Amino acid sequence: MKNKFGLILAVLLIFLSFNFRSDIVYLSELISTIYKIQRTKADITDYKYFDNIEIPKSENPQPWPVHKNYNKTNSTSKLDLKNSSLGTIAFLIIKNDSLWYEKYFEGYNKSSFSNSFSMSKSIVSATMGRAIQEGYFSSIDDKVGTFIPQYNKGHASNLTIGDLSSMSSGMKWTESYTNIFGVTARAYVGSNLNKLIKSRPIIKKPGQSFEYLSSDTQLLAMTIEKATKRKLSSLVYDWFWNPMGAESKALWQVDNIKTNTEKAYCCFNSNARDFARFGKLYKDKGVWKNKPLLDSSFVKKSLNARFPSSPEYGYGFWLGKFEEKNYFTMRGHLGQYVIVFPNENIIIVRLGRMEEKTEEKAYIEEAFKMINL
Repeated sequence: MKNKFGLILAVLLIFLSFNFRSDIVYLSELISTIYKIQRTKADITDYKYFDNIEIPKSENPQPWPVHKNYNKTNSTSKLDLKNSSLGTIAFLIIKNDSLWYEKYFEGYNKSSFSNSFSMSKSIVSATMGRAIQEGYFSSIDDKVGTFIPQYNKGHASNLTIGDLSSMSSGMKWTESYTNIFGVTARAYVGSNLNKLIKSRPIIKKPGQSFEYLSSDTQLLAMTIEKATKRKLSSLVYDWFWNPMGAESKALWQVDNIKTNTEKAYCCFNSNARDFARFGKLYKDKGVWKNKPLLDSSFVKKSLNARFPSSPEYGYGFWLGKFEEKNYFTMRGHLGQYVIVFPNENIIIVRLGRMEEKTEEKAYIEEAFKMINL
């Protein structure tokens, strides 16, 4: 009996020491980060303070055509107020695939880096679609456990890549941007991202309902890399960035320079013009200048809600309606947007430092006033 009690105590102490050590490591990383960036909140300039993977510009850069009415229309007073009060650094309207309106603020310009934050989730979902097209997956119903054996038991055994793209994993995760000791902050600051993701169990049956979790995208990226045996950033360059003619290089923030794991759920740094290319690709059903980069049926599925109870989300994209006009959005923390109206052939891009709950519709409303649609 004594031996059994001693064994239980020893196991408990070992367990506690590992958790404590993990907490101490994170606390050290957190303090170091706060000291380095002099704040406790994420910002569009964070690429300057973290390690990054560089994604080269396209070998064949393709500038956006300039509309004949480029910048001939003034912004509305309401839009000016929004841009000023919320720290907008870029606002673009692309009409009929041409730059119609473009303005930068606070010293930013067409080539300035800015953090996409969760707009990168759309990019990862696109990469999943291309991996299916290339034969690395058979469909969105492929099981994650086929590629990462840890997900072969319990609820996790039912988890598919489609569940991850549509935010329905059932993972134990709290999506909080204010708790600096929470799991979301640990993902952003910590130095071993994949280990953190694997430590979060699947506690509910996957594929049942929408719940927005950054961890889903990170696990999707991990699965894509296992299936393709390639780095996520390399796939994005070969499959999208290069053929779409990106004019500038991009920086993808990583957890640390040793593991070099892309923060797939966020932190793809680029500029307004090049972010907009992904909006155009999906607007045009996966075709870029007569070359199919994504299967049109995958794009169509991505831009339709998976769950009737959550009509606001498809596979990697947010969905909405404005004055009976359907649109889809790449959306990121602090108000990063690529908003696309396919039928009207309009793309609206806003990048900035702050956000409000109703600002997406406000940007749309003011842009449409300018265009007079």
